[in-house]
Amino acid sequence: MITIKRFAYNAFQVNTYVLSDESNECIIVDPGMDSTDEENEITAYIEENNLKPVLLVNTHTHVDHILGNSFIADTYNLKLAAHKDSQHFLKSAKGQAMVFGIKLKAVKEIDTFLEEGADLKFGNSSLQIFLTPGHANGSLCFYSEKDGFVITGDVLFNQSIGRTDLPTGDYEKLQYSIWNKLFVLPDETVAFPGHGPETSIGFEKVNNPFVAIG
Repeated sequence: MITIKRFAYNAFQVNTYVLSDESNECIIVDPGMDSTDEENEITAYIEENNLKPVLLVNTHTHVDHILGNSFIADTYNLKLAAHKDSQHFLKSAKGQAMVFGIKLKAVKEIDTFLEEGADLKFGNSSLQIFLTPGHANGSLCFYSEKDGFVITGDVLFNQSIGRTDLPTGDYEKLQYSIWNKLFVLPDETVAFPGHGPETSIGFEKVNNPFVAIG
């Protein structure tokens, strides 16, 4: 069984997730830490629970989701896994950080390309990978059928969706991604988004003003 620990980091309150199972191996998704206190909080959680980080993962690589990448990669000697279409945003990340007044010391390059149809594996667990563009090219969601949850990044939020006015954003593509990749999941599936509280697929199908179908 996968245990999910959520942290909310940086001025954008990005949800950073540590996913672990009974093997004590874990993956770290979208590390958004941009202060020593935030770095200390997540490393303390990992140490106190005797976890072994084995992979760093990005749902997408907008600057608010990558602020802690280099710290996590260096601290635990981890490779970064993301979709190949996410490389575009890494090239402009330092410039974007300056626009928002954020200090981005280093940009971790992608080591392992994730593809739809493959599985993201750690310990005794496996997550299905969905390619879900619309908010950003290369956006990925990670689904556990066994444990009944999906990590949605900035694709689907509680009663909202990701912005489509940023580079490579496309409202129709985002709708398609949500309707054809996420809303086909069981209604009881818990959705853990990139910002804000968790929700469920069934709730969003009826109540989300941007993509509701019920």
